[in-house]
Amino acid sequence: MHVVSQLLEMSGIGRDRMQLRWVSAAEGQIFADFVKELSALMGEMGAFDPDEYKLKLAAVEGALNSPRLRWLLGMDRQLTERENVYHQKVDDKLYRQLLDEATQEEYQKSLILEVLRDGPQSVREIAEKSGLEIYAVSQLLSDIERAGLVDLHGYEGTTPKFIRLAA
Repeated sequence: MHVVSQLLEMSGIGRDRMQLRWVSAAEGQIFADFVKELSALMGEMGAFDPDEYKLKLAAVEGALNSPRLRWLLGMDRQLTERENVYHQKVDDKLYRQLLDEATQEEYQKSLILEVLRDGPQSVREIAEKSGLEIYAVSQLLSDIERAGLVDLHGYEGTTPKFIRLAA
């Protein structure tokens, strides 16, 4: 939930659009109060237009499906509560910081990959369409290229154009 919430916030959708509450079947009034509270909150936030967030929703989905995030989430308890092969535990605060940084990076990489679905793009074009800084796009493209997901397509004048490779 923490990662999904963080991704929804990064994407501009807003973390409050997703809620999780544990309510027992015997707590009908608590459930009804929560539904009223959530309905009021959604009313304040306004209608959600999925077409407006198409690119960002695809990037959220891509980040959630990234092997890196899936591994980190799957290893949470193993890393923070049990010992690793070196008989060490990872501090919970350090793990959360690592997870938050990985979440942001995977979202940004996924956003770049989604922009590249439209065909060859320059770093500047990717930055404009994704809302990311040019320097960040350049660094992340390098990582994505090393992973074999994008490649240099060619040049338009002296400007390199990158293309997404089939996954």
